Amino acid sequence: QVQLVESGGGLVQAGGSLRLSCAVSGSIVRSTTMGWYRQAPGKQRELVAVITSGGSTNYADSVRGRFTISRVNAKNTVYLQMNSLKPEDTAVYYCNQNLGVGNYWGQGTQVTVSS
Repeated sequence: QVQLVESGGGLVQAGGSLRLSCAVSGSIVRSTTMGWYRQAPGKQRELVAVITSGGSTNYADSVRGRFTISRVNAKNTVYLQMNSLKPEDTAVYYCNQNLGVGNYWGQGTQVTVSS
């Protein structure tokens, strides 16, 4: 059974930093593309960043240069380092792994950025 567990969210002032973690069990993070998504109140869920099995990364324009996605294979964990946070980054952040046979999500972690 595949499980994704996010952690690391919280309340931070604008300009601050947070690091989100996504610990995965039941599958291997390096085997597929892993993604971070976010959903703000009243808005659709949007893609924030992805890392492919080959290690390539891509980012939404709104976070490029501020956020960094990475993974530690030995820990089977994916991270999202978020710097220079803005109030508009406030959202619930979700980790995702699409294995083809199933699309898996974590429970989400709240990030709140105060101005």
